[in-house]
Amino acid sequence: MDEIVTITDTVGLPNQMIDLSKIIYTIRGKQVMLDSDLAILYGYEVKRLNEQVKNNINRFPEDFMFHMTKEEVKDLRSKFSTANINPKSRSLPHVFTEQGIYMLATVLNGEIAEKQSIFIMRAFREMRHFIMNNERMFERINSIELKQLEYQKESEEKFNKIFDYIADHKEDNQKIFFDGQIYDAFSLLTDIVGQAKREIVLIDGYIDVITLNILAKKNVGIHVFAYTLPSARISAQDINSFNAQYPTLTVKRTTAFHDRFLIIDGVHGYHIGSSLKDAGKKCFGINKIESVDVLKDIMSKAQQTGV
Repeated sequence: MDEIVTITDTVGLPNQMIDLSKIIYTIRGKQVMLDSDLAILYGYEVKRLNEQVKNNINRFPEDFMFHMTKEEVKDLRSKFSTANINPKSRSLPHVFTEQGIYMLATVLNGEIAEKQSIFIMRAFREMRHFIMNNERMFERINSIELKQLEYQKESEEKFNKIFDYIADHKEDNQKIFFDGQIYDAFSLLTDIVGQAKREIVLIDGYIDVITLNILAKKNVGIHVFAYTLPSARISAQDINSFNAQYPTLTVKRTTAFHDRFLIIDGVHGYHIGSSLKDAGKKCFGINKIESVDVLKDIMSKAQQTGV
């Protein structure tokens, strides 16, 4: 049985103070949150939250969400008597990893879910900082989990060096993100999207609802032209829902591109090493494209092949 641990930093949420660190646990070597705690944060009943998950189960692979076993539930209760698990429930709790929590926000309706997901991801980031600064607390964790924490520390240190450098070299045209830095990659991409004054062109073969969450950070009145593969998991309903709140989005299908490109107002372009929906899950880079002629060629190719 994996040892279950928490941290003690406090994260502030709008209109209230909730100690998220006390409801983030480590189970099976992964940092997770219980469905019951997430239901409170997102303003849902547990039953309704899990119904939404069931209706979108293809979006929740095992590294995003899994059922606890009876042994894990028993172990959690023995170590944390305040764990929010209903002893009368016949169902075993779902737990969600950081990626699963972000995906959960995309299938739940309401502004609360969207805002709270950002604060929760910040809490996960603070947790990684805590792990880095408190190694001795984890000496009793089994060797597999300890290796994972050491890897997180190494990634965090590399990440901090990169962003210290970026802070001192704001005009650099390359940025690197290390695996696990989902919130920070999300922040940079939304900053780029927010710079658009006229239009956004996105070429990404695997556009889905996570991608739409990034595009939703655009300014009002900005038109988005998105080009993706025919097999991309973005439905007409997803597009219509987006347009109802953040008009307007036009999605076309094309097989002409392998790489991902984000072009702002036809003059600022970025070559992105990861699909936007996966940004931060693995190490990837973002490179600025200086040539406006190259950007015009890319947009022309997209317009010619998109259907």
